[in-house]
Amino acid sequence: MADSNSIAFSCNCGQVQGHIAPATARSGTHAICHCRDCRAADLYLDQPDPNPAGVDLFLTTPDTVHVEAGADRLAVLRLGPKGPLRWYASCCKAPLFTTLPRPGIPFVSVRLERLQDSTPLGPVLAHSHVSQPDGTTKHKGAGVLAWRLLTRMGAARLSGRWRQTPFCDPQTGIPTAPVHILNKQERAALYP
Repeated sequence: MADSNSIAFSCNCGQVQGHIAPATARSGTHAICHCRDCRAADLYLDQPDPNPAGVDLFLTTPDTVHVEAGADRLAVLRLGPKGPLRWYASCCKAPLFTTLPRPGIPFVSVRLERLQDSTPLGPVLAHSHVSQPDGTTKHKGAGVLAWRLLTRMGAARLSGRWRQTPFCDPQTGIPTAPVHILNKQERAALYP
């Protein structure tokens, strides 16, 4: 049940809906990711290219995500045999969440453009994988980001909240939707 510390989310067409709770600047970290993989996932899902602005995210724990409608429309892809699970709405291909493949490591990034109001989440505290003129990437605010992530994930792990997830069966670790792993040809088309 949503309360005053929750923020509603939905996919583009509104078939997948729910809320994040608690959703405050203390319950997660507002960050922007500029990595090639976030860009590739958006391109695969026929979304606008997020380059160079990056992907606006709220990093929190899976127990804060509550899907109220359209759980059967959650789909998941993986850019390769390793790496995170990227959840999207099968109805409109809207990217929604990114989780780690093991539920015992409680992490989820929520796409801010899917939230009804991101104001309570506070300002951007970190930028990851920012391209540099020499072709390398750097992180801004990495220390704050790492500390906040580790603290939150540790608390969820110790309290047992990590088992409260809409993304997988906590007993088996099996995702709630079949995982589509992109093949080499699909990946090659996404990386310039």
